[in-house]
Amino acid sequence: MKKHLILAGVLACFGISAKAQDTKIEEPKGKAIIQMFENFHSGFGDNKNDIGFELERAYLGYEYNLGKGLSVKGVMDIGKSSDVSDLHRVAYMKNALIQWKTGDLTLNGGLISTTQFNFQEKFWGYRYVMKSFQDEYKFGSSADLGISAAYKFTDWLSADAIIVNGEGYKKIQGNDGFNYGLGVTLTPLKGFQIRLYGGLNQKGDETKKDIANIAAFMGYKCDRFRVGAEYNYMTNTSDNDNADQNGYSIFGSVKVAKFADIYARFDDLNSENDWNISKDEQAAILGAQFKLGKYVKIAPNFRMSIPKDGSDNIYYAYINCYFGL
Repeated sequence: MKKHLILAGVLACFGISAKAQDTKIEEPKGKAIIQMFENFHSGFGDNKNDIGFELERAYLGYEYNLGKGLSVKGVMDIGKSSDVSDLHRVAYMKNALIQWKTGDLTLNGGLISTTQFNFQEKFWGYRYVMKSFQDEYKFGSSADLGISAAYKFTDWLSADAIIVNGEGYKKIQGNDGFNYGLGVTLTPLKGFQIRLYGGLNQKGDETKKDIANIAAFMGYKCDRFRVGAEYNYMTNTSDNDNADQNGYSIFGSVKVAKFADIYARFDDLNSENDWNISKDEQAAILGAQFKLGKYVKIAPNFRMSIPKDGSDNIYYAYINCYFGL
């Protein structure tokens, strides 16, 4: 009798276990996208009255995996805009795209992230502190409406191409031309990467000049540190004839603890024949980053801007904060 009871108990345990496995909850196919960039800043000297808290940007969205390499993503960009004359916040659709991955090929369509400086931004690694060089100085838009393709030929060579409207994600199509871009990424050694990019923004309007962009990047990263340098050249800025500008950015970071690192960056922006001398500058930033768990980062930093029109240097202290899922 005891043997029968023991056998029944064992069978019952196996049955419960099997049922638990059969009712195992399937992994979710979607994930929320929540990112917030905030700061507290204080100016010095002539800018000493510029002090306060600021919500620079918030990204809210959702990404869903449809299976068989297909996924969709929608993201809202909430922040400030220089296109409006008041202090209200504005919201734009940053991404509304469908992506298909198969093997080494990736295709994107819709309101997509552009490929002009996306690589450099990820390598820089502190977007919530400061935009990468091309984004900071308006060499192009970070998203636009169109299609892109990327292919990894080998472990050391990949290429990408993009065709978009050319107005960016904050404006609707206003010209008949398109913005074409082609990039090549080389990884000759582990951690060492070279990126070359060329783009042409055709305006399709005789009164406006086509804009050409050329960018070159080189960087090395490992577990302990990273260092990168980029050079950028743009012709006919803002559709104006002979309004060319160029510049370079050098940056690096060192991991000093599991939760902390130190970073520095130097930018130099030039306009040919000083056509935009009032905005030409050298800029430097030095700071540290502390990771408070999985979702929060804090980055105190000191910034200096040296205008090339002879005006006084500009100094600021910042404490940047990041929250993201």
